[in-house]
Amino acid sequence: MSRKGILAVVSGFSGAGKGTLMKALLSEHADQYALSISATTRGPREGEVDGREYFFKTKEQFEQMIEDGELIEHACYVGNYYGTPKSYVMEQLEAGKNVILEIEIQGALNVKKKFPDTLLLFVTPPSAQELEHRLRGRGTETDEVIRSRLKRAVEEAEFMDHYDYILVNDDLETCVQEMHELIQAQRHKTSQNQEFIAEMKEDLKQF
Repeated sequence: MSRKGILAVVSGFSGAGKGTLMKALLSEHADQYALSISATTRGPREGEVDGREYFFKTKEQFEQMIEDGELIEHACYVGNYYGTPKSYVMEQLEAGKNVILEIEIQGALNVKKKFPDTLLLFVTPPSAQELEHRLRGRGTETDEVIRSRLKRAVEEAEFMDHYDYILVNDDLETCVQEMHELIQAQRHKTSQNQEFIAEMKEDLKQF
């Protein structure tokens, strides 16, 4: 029998390297993973394509999706809606792919409430000093923006213990391997294999 995939939610501080981590995981194990695409009401940035980076929606379209129960989770940040369309995620899980949602803490905890078997992973650099170093190293943000990101990290750190596992992104290759292993282990959990167990019990009775 084909096994359903695992729903894994990845959150972490801005500057922790979540995006790089996702790209590496998907390129190394492309056949096993699908990265969920969020819907948003914010406008596309240069180079972004509808259906690739995001599903771009109007406020009215998004609110209709909420009303119709088409989103696994949604939240509002800086005046724009962001949410995870349910149909894409369910299709991928049924096909046996592990689906990764890279979302904020608020959304992650909402997903866990709705789907208790969700695996919550929190990505962090090895230290607060390293986080600041990485944010400054980008060279794309003002001092004020960096300070606000660090201030936000203080708030986010309060929720770290709500996650199943903490992934310290010190060495990218090691972190990718650890993330892959955790998701594979989750696939073998008893709670993920109830159908298989029931089938095995029935088949054994044939003897």
